[in-house]
Amino acid sequence: MSTANGCGCSNYLINYSNEELINIVVKEIYDFLQTDSESNKLTDQTDPQFPFIPLGISNRHIHLTDETFHKLFGDNVEFEVMRPLYQPGEFASKHTLTIVGPKLRSIPNVRILGPLRKYDQVEVSLTDAIFLGINPPVVNSGSLDNAVPLTLVGPNSSVYLKKCAIIANRHIHISDKDAEKHGLKNGDFCKIKIPGEKSTVFENVLIRTNKNWKLQIHLDTDDANAANVREETFVEFIEKL
Repeated sequence: MSTANGCGCSNYLINYSNEELINIVVKEIYDFLQTDSESNKLTDQTDPQFPFIPLGISNRHIHLTDETFHKLFGDNVEFEVMRPLYQPGEFASKHTLTIVGPKLRSIPNVRILGPLRKYDQVEVSLTDAIFLGINPPVVNSGSLDNAVPLTLVGPNSSVYLKKCAIIANRHIHISDKDAEKHGLKNGDFCKIKIPGEKSTVFENVLIRTNKNWKLQIHLDTDDANAANVREETFVEFIEKL
């Protein structure tokens, strides 16, 4: 069956009709797609109905009590809104402070977010913390038992806060209703995937729930820069841990 050049391919192929060849090609393509589909199951979402999650990048910021705000800005100063944030009722205020670490290194123009809270908190990135000379814990917002001190400097006075600085854990905001729909609860952790040229998988992403929240993931600037992403990115939910 071999040809003069030693190849028997042409003699072999001509034994098939066009219809048979088409069936062979279709079967090969089908088998390939089935194999590819099976391999992709490793990265499928646990809940295929879970929507892609809009990304919010959280720069350093401050939360204050009413008492601390007025110490720093004066008794007669009103807490003013600059612009609303993504979550209902939350906003960036017009007010900023300088934060100062134990080595007297400072970061100016750190914005206060509203509304005013029942605790004083400064959220920084690890890069900020190294510059300031502090070693804050990675915790949920409001968990201040192991928070570290900073001095806040305002236009009226300065305040030394013994427990205020943290690195906020990466987290997802989701409504109570949507969390229940997808088998999640407040305090759960999950794994997510960020697309792009520096595609990144993050684990230990905290689930935070509230009846009024809209779906959004918050990363600090260090995590966002590591994945080379901006706020127009949407993130894939992979699985609950």
